[in-house]
Amino acid sequence: MKPREIKRGVYWVGAIDWDRRLFDALIPLPDGTSYNAYLIQGSQKTALIDTVDPTTQDILLRHLDELKVTSIDYVVANHAEQDHSGTIPQVLAKYPQAKVVCTLKCKDMLTSLLMVPEEKFKTVADKENISLGDRTLEFIYAPWVHWPETMLTYLREDKILFPCDFFGSHLAATDLYVTDEGQVYEAAKRYYAEIMMPFRTHIEKNLEKIKDYEIDIIAPSHGPMHDKPEFIIKAYNSWVFDKPKNIVVLPYISMHGSTGQMVAYFVEALAEKGVTVKQFDLTVTDIGKLAMALVDAATIVIGTPTILVGPHPNVVYATFLANALRPKARFVSIIGSYGWGGKTVEQLAAMIPNLKAEVLEPVLCKGLPREADFKALDKLADTIAQKHKAEGFA
Repeated sequence: MKPREIKRGVYWVGAIDWDRRLFDALIPLPDGTSYNAYLIQGSQKTALIDTVDPTTQDILLRHLDELKVTSIDYVVANHAEQDHSGTIPQVLAKYPQAKVVCTLKCKDMLTSLLMVPEEKFKTVADKENISLGDRTLEFIYAPWVHWPETMLTYLREDKILFPCDFFGSHLAATDLYVTDEGQVYEAAKRYYAEIMMPFRTHIEKNLEKIKDYEIDIIAPSHGPMHDKPEFIIKAYNSWVFDKPKNIVVLPYISMHGSTGQMVAYFVEALAEKGVTVKQFDLTVTDIGKLAMALVDAATIVIGTPTILVGPHPNVVYATFLANALRPKARFVSIIGSYGWGGKTVEQLAAMIPNLKAEVLEPVLCKGLPREADFKALDKLADTIAQKHKAEGFA
């Protein structure tokens, strides 16, 4: 990809990573990703907004050469995570007069993570401005979106918001702007679920903070840009502010078939009562899909056999993940089987303090489920349906 002009003197100079399939050694990337960096040439000064992952540093430096950039005054570091900041040392080596513009917390992180020298920094306050001559950069503090040092950069005259990870999506594409809204919506929702959802209350505050800005373009640091910004802002408002929906998310494991029989029966019982179920076999589940389902779910029901007197390790992982992601779910329960006993319910219940959800009566059976166990599943399904209706979940 060549550098791409967004507006006069404003360029995309990032890198497309088509083949990356795992992020942070954790998050699946089915569609690759991009590391977006942006060059702004003012009448007096030049700024680079973010850099790229160190694995693609040669692409960024080549783009700057292709644009015949001889001087950079400011390297704006909206966020210290290395997929955005990791090439700052190489940029400073090429443009030694440049200053790194960031928050005080970001300065501390970049000093630790990249060993950027103290004298290379210019820290800015919330709503502080820097003039590039005929263009003005305004810096908007956005802590915990999704690290504590994060800020957004607003190019006032061109009405472009550079929000780094905020409003982003892991999606490799040749298109500079969003062209397939369905594809981008799914990628952005996955991104929100995996990365932003744990900080939902902070996202609320920052959505409020930017609502009065005139924004023509949102230029995130992952995925295509939004030249119709209301699309992604509306999506975020829905994910953050809307009530949960009439959905049960059911991650499960079945070792010898008992829990599998219970899950199959329970899913049908819920469906008959008009409740949507999203079922995930944890032996093969893409955790990104599970995280996306949790965004809208009113209830989480965990299905597990008992192994070594506790829940299956894959179930433990999924429960830990749900607790860490802090979805809006209002109710949780557990179904499953055991051979001779154990502490499955107690162990799983202790793992979800962040959910602030009501725990509904679990259904555990010894061995294969019998008539009484199926009746208990019917009762649990009925309870969930009634509670969803009472809460007005659509």
